[in-house]
Amino acid sequence: MPLLIFLLITAITILSVFAIERSERMQEAAELNRKAQSISDAIERRVFSNSAYLRAGAALFGAQQEVTPELFRRFVSELRLDADYRGAEGIGWAPAITAGEVPQLERQLNAGRVGVQRIAPSLAAVPRQNLLPVLYLYPNTTRNRRMLGFDLASDPSRRQAIERAERDNRPTASGIVDRKQENAGGASGFSIYMPVFAGQGGQRQLKGFIYSPFDAAQFISMATEAEDGESLSIRLFDRMGEGSQLMAQQGRWRDTGATVSRELDLANHSVLLVVQSSRNAALSPLSLITLLFGLAVASLLTLVARLLTRQAEEDHRSLQWFAEQNSIRNSLTRELNHRVKNTLANVLSIVSMTRRRAKSLDEFAEGIDNRIRALSATHDLLTQSDWGTTPLRSIVEVELSPYAREDDQEIVLEGPHVELAPNDALSLGLAIHELATNATKYGALSVPNGRVEVKWDMRSETLAMIDWRESGGPEVVKPTSRGFGTDLIEKIVAHELRHPVELDFDPSGVHCALLVPVREYGEFALRSKKQ
Repeated sequence: MPLLIFLLITAITILSVFAIERSERMQEAAELNRKAQSISDAIERRVFSNSAYLRAGAALFGAQQEVTPELFRRFVSELRLDADYRGAEGIGWAPAITAGEVPQLERQLNAGRVGVQRIAPSLAAVPRQNLLPVLYLYPNTTRNRRMLGFDLASDPSRRQAIERAERDNRPTASGIVDRKQENAGGASGFSIYMPVFAGQGGQRQLKGFIYSPFDAAQFISMATEAEDGESLSIRLFDRMGEGSQLMAQQGRWRDTGATVSRELDLANHSVLLVVQSSRNAALSPLSLITLLFGLAVASLLTLVARLLTRQAEEDHRSLQWFAEQNSIRNSLTRELNHRVKNTLANVLSIVSMTRRRAKSLDEFAEGIDNRIRALSATHDLLTQSDWGTTPLRSIVEVELSPYAREDDQEIVLEGPHVELAPNDALSLGLAIHELATNATKYGALSVPNGRVEVKWDMRSETLAMIDWRESGGPEVVKPTSRGFGTDLIEKIVAHELRHPVELDFDPSGVHCALLVPVREYGEFALRSKKQ
């Protein structure tokens, strides 16, 4: 029962923890979906805003004869990039020229500069006819000035986006590119390009491209400002072409954890946004508290149930013992009544037989006294054994002890260890007493050098043979009439032992053979100890 209670409460606790974890996972998934949607919306808004700026610039520059530094600077200043357009490196202008127009563009590029700026890569390094060199890039920072003169058409990733933007006549983002603003290179980013045409309809002529370069990592960071970036890990993948290529990552990415993916159209370019929760696989605080509390309650109830069960078991054993003792008490009462009746019957028989054969009051009193003492001696042995079994040797010894004179008489006791039941011990004690009394008065114990041998052995598992033999005494004369001892042995003892007694008055000495039953303890046991 205690184990069942422990298992039941533990199962309930585990189910509760599972339900809590499932609920929290569902809440986490819903929150993660919300955050992913919020981040994707922020990215799309920023891209849309940038595309709107680029479209406005394309419309403005297409309507002008020439894109001058003053025109471009005024356009950018109206956009207020520092306040409203965070996350981008700025806005640039790259005119479409041929190889023959390179010297003229380089003069424009170096106007007002101390150093000499060349178009890179050079025509000698990469021969080509059409170029898109960066002429302006605002804000005019040190990092952005490194980009001036770079031919956008020389880079395959940029050229692919530029061609698609020209074909679709819409803002188009590139794949992953190395931003030239970094001295060492290698920093990943992307750019959005918008073609600028001169003329209308079928007479359109490409003048160049207005574009915005982006730092991919900074772009994601700006898009997640409204969310708790510390609890999220974000990845942005380029989905154009075969497979997916990582563009930027924010936070520590783990192999396990709940993730949400969003397909985004990043200015006519397909990207994949993946948002992962930073929560680890451990149990939540509420689940941990529930688990610990459930185990504590299960252990406590198991202990209480164990104590109650043990107490109930002890009470049950006590009730069984009391019932057993009550049964034993009743058995004792019945057995005591039976044994008292038997003892009184023996006493009455002894009294009656003694009275009939006594010639005087003194002889009557002495006979009664000796026989009652014999019964008493055997009773003492039974009391010492708690009315259990009594050794046969002890019965013979206690009955012969008053008559033995060690100095001039010999008494021999020989035989195996045999235990007798109480009633059988009393009957045997009476028989040995009468034989000893007769030997003291008339037989071997009445003269010096007399000898009495008492030997016994087992005739079977349930029957012992006792042999009394006298020698060295006066010549035995067979009595002409039956005496008290003969009647007592042949009638009372034989009746109690349920076997006949052989009594022989041989001239050399009296010989008596008795058969005594050896019973199992359970046949006469009167009480049992409390287990």
